[in-house]
Amino acid sequence: MREPDRIIRLRTVLSRTGLSRSTIYRKIAEGTFPPQIKISINGSGWHESDINLWIADPVGWRPKREFGAV
Repeated sequence: MREPDRIIRLRTVLSRTGLSRSTIYRKIAEGTFPPQIKISINGSGWHESDINLWIADPVGWRPKREFGAV
């Protein structure tokens, strides 16, 4: 049975990627890093699987296409 996809917070993302906070947010704005997901009014996190895919291939990572996108 597959493990559920965990939501990880910024501190964990910083530790796993070795990037700085400002670099992560710059890369999100450029579209070269997975965007956060909202988990509460003031909180956000990332799907662990998205971060793992980015770590495996940071240069080749591309955002998932939305349903119906051309």
